[in-house]
Amino acid sequence: MDRLEIGGLGVAVLLVMLAFRVPVAVAMGIVAFVGTWMIIGITGAWGILTTVPYTFVSNWNLSAIPMFLLMGFIAAQSGLTRGLFSEFRILFRKIPGGLASATVLSAAMFSTASGSSVATSAAFSRIAIPEMLRAGYKPSLATGVVASAGTLGSLIPPSVAMIIYGIITEASIAKLFIAGIIPGALTATMYIAMITIRVWLNPSLAPKAVIEGQAKSAWAIIKDVWPLPALIMGVLGGIFLGWFTPTEAGAIGAALAVVIALSRGAFNYNVLKGAILDTAIGTSTLFLVAMAATMFAVFLGLAGLPAAVSSFATTYIDSPILLILMLVALYLVIGMFIDSIGAMILTLPVLLPMLSAMNMDLIWIGIIIIKLLEIGLLSPPVGMNIYVVKSSMGSAVRLQEIFKGAGWFILADLITLALLILFPAISLFLPELMK
Repeated sequence: MDRLEIGGLGVAVLLVMLAFRVPVAVAMGIVAFVGTWMIIGITGAWGILTTVPYTFVSNWNLSAIPMFLLMGFIAAQSGLTRGLFSEFRILFRKIPGGLASATVLSAAMFSTASGSSVATSAAFSRIAIPEMLRAGYKPSLATGVVASAGTLGSLIPPSVAMIIYGIITEASIAKLFIAGIIPGALTATMYIAMITIRVWLNPSLAPKAVIEGQAKSAWAIIKDVWPLPALIMGVLGGIFLGWFTPTEAGAIGAALAVVIALSRGAFNYNVLKGAILDTAIGTSTLFLVAMAATMFAVFLGLAGLPAAVSSFATTYIDSPILLILMLVALYLVIGMFIDSIGAMILTLPVLLPMLSAMNMDLIWIGIIIIKLLEIGLLSPPVGMNIYVVKSSMGSAVRLQEIFKGAGWFILADLITLALLILFPAISLFLPELMK
């Protein structure tokens, strides 16, 4: 076999392994090592195995990832996010599907601390789904809204996916963070509008819930929910005003989370221990996937597959709109099988030459790609957020019900995606205001 055939075989074997639910990092690492061995021999393969992961993790910009994760876990462990859902469910109590809309808004705010779609879905599977089911909500709506609202974790800053994208493309991470604010808010608004219209037309989807507690004054609500907005405004505001870099913002955010928790008497040794442990586990998981994906990308480069694909694409793709359509098709499929970090590391080295040749704005393209990958997290057959919700619910809800409920949110996402493509200013307005 020549190198190109080995590369194609490697991609096919990877897809088969993923179909059999082999962990993504393990599958990519094994295929990359064996494929490299076949191309340049065992010595070269071993050299790549020992040098590529170190080269990847030694990138200084990656230090922002554990810091942002620590910020989020301190906020969660100390209860800074605790009042969100309880307050928003009272606020939305008179709106059709109010509990589901409260879940969307709470998840949007929680995701600004977690930075992770999977973490957001897992958290609200325990917080919101049981309450919606007790209120008589259809299981498809209750589970679908949590799986879908979880996808806001990568779009709303600070986002781990944006950090990785910025490192690979050398785009400004600060501008990516700011660019995600309006698209994230638009996504949440589209979800709430879709829920409200559906339940208004079909009230049986979500009977009006009896919410314990009375509506509070605006000041009382602010007292309950202020810690998380204050934390995020401090971090994003500092980035927007140019006071500190995204890398510095991670450490500042973690320190600010500690200060806010201390001010509420919610910080102690157990909170710190739990947050550090969760951060270590989360960072290790992310870096394992990223290192394996980097090795796989090196293998594909040795096989000549990126150059072949790029040459083929540039022959037939001669306009930005065709390139955008190709991106949509590519990432919708890849997102079903591989998380956003691995997918970007695998594909961006192939796509960057084409994007540069057509002078595409990398900030705008980054928001589109992240949005596409988030849609993939909901898409069958292997929508990762769907399985996160399923694992949390066990046998209480069928997998088909979750996919059915998420389908309506995918429709809302596709409308949002179309708006992001047709109107680049949605993503670029705020970054253009930065110093």
